[in-house]
Amino acid sequence: MGSSSSGSEDGLAMDMNEEGYLEENFELKDLTGSHNDSKYLGSTFDPGFEDSHSDEEDRSPSILRSRGASASTLQSFMLYTPEEERSVIRKFDRHLVLFVAFLYMLSFLDRSNIGNARIAGLSEDLHLSSLQYEWLLRAFYITYILFEWMTLLWKVLPPHIYLSICVASWGLIASVQSCAFSFTSLLVLRAALGIGEAGFVGVPFYLSFFYKRDELAFRTGLFISAAPLAISFASSLAWVITKIGNHIPIADWRLLFLVEGFPSIVVSVFVFLYIPDNPETARYLTLRERKVARSRLRKETVGGEAEKRVLKWSEVRETLIDPKSYLTAAMFFCSNVAFSSLPVFLPTIIKEMGYSSLTSQALSAPPYLAAFLVVLLTAYYSDRYRTRSAFVIFHALLASFGYAMMAIAGTVGASAKWRYLGVYPAAMGFFSVVTIVITWTINNQDSDSKKGTGVAMLNYIGQLGPLVGVHLYPDSDRPYYVKGMAICACFMAIVAVLAYMLRRILDLKNRRMADEESKANGEDEGLVVKNAADQGSKGFKFML
Repeated sequence: MGSSSSGSEDGLAMDMNEEGYLEENFELKDLTGSHNDSKYLGSTFDPGFEDSHSDEEDRSPSILRSRGASASTLQSFMLYTPEEERSVIRKFDRHLVLFVAFLYMLSFLDRSNIGNARIAGLSEDLHLSSLQYEWLLRAFYITYILFEWMTLLWKVLPPHIYLSICVASWGLIASVQSCAFSFTSLLVLRAALGIGEAGFVGVPFYLSFFYKRDELAFRTGLFISAAPLAISFASSLAWVITKIGNHIPIADWRLLFLVEGFPSIVVSVFVFLYIPDNPETARYLTLRERKVARSRLRKETVGGEAEKRVLKWSEVRETLIDPKSYLTAAMFFCSNVAFSSLPVFLPTIIKEMGYSSLTSQALSAPPYLAAFLVVLLTAYYSDRYRTRSAFVIFHALLASFGYAMMAIAGTVGASAKWRYLGVYPAAMGFFSVVTIVITWTINNQDSDSKKGTGVAMLNYIGQLGPLVGVHLYPDSDRPYYVKGMAICACFMAIVAVLAYMLRRILDLKNRRMADEESKANGEDEGLVVKNAADQGSKGFKFML
C-alpha cells in the first residue's frame, strides 16, 4: 500500500514502481504535519498516534512491515484512505448532525409555539394585553441572554450529560406551560424556559469537535434549518390541534403546549445514551474509524487542545478583545431582530391580512419550508466554495428586500397576497444569514477555547436583538405593521454592510500573515521545525 521513511541511511528501500504507486495514491506528512508537494490527495499519514500502535500494527500497510519499518516509524505515521474519511463523515452526518437537528427542532418548537398559542385562545383565556404578550417574549430572551455563558460548559462537562439535562429541563418547562393560570405564572415559566434552552446554543461549537472548518457550514445549516422546519411543523400541528381541540374539553392552547413540550422529556433519555462526548466515544464508529476521526482533525486545532477538556483563559481574554468577534456579534444582533420576531408574530400578521385563525396557522408553514431548503443549499455551497461573506451579503439583501416589499405593500394598501409573498424572501434570507454567521465565527478562531468564547460572545451580544424584535409588531400598528417591516429591512441591510467590512479586515489580516510567514520561512530556511504546534499555527488562515 505505502511506506514512510525514518530518515536514516538504512531507511526503507523502495523500487521505482512502488514509489510511483505511492506518489499517485498517498500524501505524506512529516512529524510536523507538513505536506509534500504531491498534487494528489489520496490516503493520509498523520502524526500523534503513539497510543494507537499496539492495536494497529497488525493492520499496518504491507510495505511498512515487509521493508522492516521500525516500531517508532509505525508509531509516528498513521494511514487512512479518503474512503475511510468519507465513511466517518457520513456516519457523523447520519447519527450526530441529524439527531442534534431534531433536538433543535424540538427546542425551537417549544420557544416559538407561543405565537400559535396566542391565536388559539391564549390571550383571551389569560386576558393578555399586547404589552403583556411582549413581556412573555421578552422574559424568555432575558434569561436566554444571561445564561449564554453556559456555552463554555460544552468544553468542561461531558456533552452527553450536559445536553440530556438541557433537553429534559426545557421539555418539562414547556409542558408545564399548559397549566399556566395567569400572566405572572406564564411569565415565570417563559423565563425558566430561556434558561433551559440557553445551554443548547453551543451546538455549532460542539459540532466543531467532529468536523473540519470547511465542513462545518453545511452541518450547521442542517442544524439551523431545523428552525424553519420546526415553525412550519408547529403551524401544521397547531392547525391539527385546533381541529381536535374543538372536540375535547381542553383549551386549544393548553393542548398545544402539552403535545409539543412532552416529547422533549422522552428524547432526553436517548440523548444521554446516544450523544458522544468526542469522536473517540462515538459508539457507531469502529475502533479504526475513531482513530481516523481523531487523526483528520489534528491540523484543525493548534497545540492539540481539542484533546483536553480544559479552557485556556489567556485565549478567552484574547478573544474578548478581538474586534472581529464584535463584528460577527453585531451581524448576529441585526439578524436576530428579524430571526426572533417574525416566527412568533407571523400567525398574527397573517390573521390581520384577513384570514381566519385556522387558515393563518396553515399559511404560516410554506414560507418556512422554503427557508429550510434554501438554508441547506446556502450552507452546502458556502462550504464548497470556502467562502462566507458572499453568502451573508446576498441573503441579508434578500431578507431586506422581502421586508421592504411587505412595508411598501402595507404603505400603499396593496392586497394581502403581496404582503404574504414578501414573507418568503425575508424568511429565506435571515435564516441563511444566521447559519453562515454562526459558522463564520467558529471558522475564524484557531482553538477550542477561542471558539467557545467566540460563540458565547456572539450570543451574548446577538441575542439582544430579540429584545428589539419583540417590540416591532404592537397591536397599534395592525393590520399592516409597516414600522416593524421597515425596521427589519434596515437591520438586514446593515448586516450586508458589516459582512463586507469584516471580509476586508480578514483579507488584510491574511495578507499580513502571509508576508510574515514568507519572511520567517526565508530566515529559517534549512532549520528543523521544533514544535508541531508552531507549524500548525502558521497554516491557519481566516475564512473570508
